[in-house]
Amino acid sequence: MEHKTKLIVRGGGDLASGVIHRLYRCGYQVLVLECKRPSAIRREVSFGEAVYDGTSCVEGVTGRLITKVSECQKVWENGELPILVDESGEAVKELKPDALIDAILAKRNLGTTRDMAPFTVALGPGFEAGKDVDFVIETQRGHDLARIISKGPATPNTGVPGIIAGYGKERVIHSPAAGIMHNRSRIGDIVEKDQIIAMVDEMPVYASLTGVLRGIIRDGYKVPKGMKIADIDPRKEQKKNCNTISDKARCIAGSVVEVLMANGVLP
Repeated sequence: MEHKTKLIVRGGGDLASGVIHRLYRCGYQVLVLECKRPSAIRREVSFGEAVYDGTSCVEGVTGRLITKVSECQKVWENGELPILVDESGEAVKELKPDALIDAILAKRNLGTTRDMAPFTVALGPGFEAGKDVDFVIETQRGHDLARIISKGPATPNTGVPGIIAGYGKERVIHSPAAGIMHNRSRIGDIVEKDQIIAMVDEMPVYASLTGVLRGIIRDGYKVPKGMKIADIDPRKEQKKNCNTISDKARCIAGSVVEVLMANGVLP
């Protein structure tokens, strides 16, 4: 079933893509706004990869890069998702969406305001519900994951990833230096602790633990020192899930649909 409700989602990373995919499956017309150089780690499930490749595919749904808002209708009619490079949200004025979802996950507000659309939602820290946007969705793992917040902020960013199989901060790898990524491993590879999985210029990047490489930033990407560049899941059996939407993303997506429906945005 297709609806005429138009939605804009800012951001095309893996959590944003879980939301985008759910809204698409519900039949809504979604325009995705991305930055010029997306830095997704879980690239196999990020619609924003279309910025580099022209198209992207997440669980059978195709995202297609466009250059102007007027191209949206044709892409929707072809059963695909339009993706536009628009860091400042200029497309909002032209499309006039029924709702806007900020899913950039920058841990801070990069310019989203309540007057951008009749209804606004933001994911994670950096926003205050009732002030910056109408509602905020909690993104921190735990009992409150995907809780809908009608007043106040989400939990502040701790800088520590959620615990999986007993591992937290060890799961995430940050760049040891500034430079260009030269990947030696691919998403889905089983890697061993201390294995070199990439080089940043001449500086080796070592696997922090043994497991499946769930995500790694694009080969050739210019990274600053300390930037998150890879993610390892200690559960080797999760290899099969490297190209599917995560449980966390699906959970958050459900809350976005709920808050939109509960407030009359979605029929």
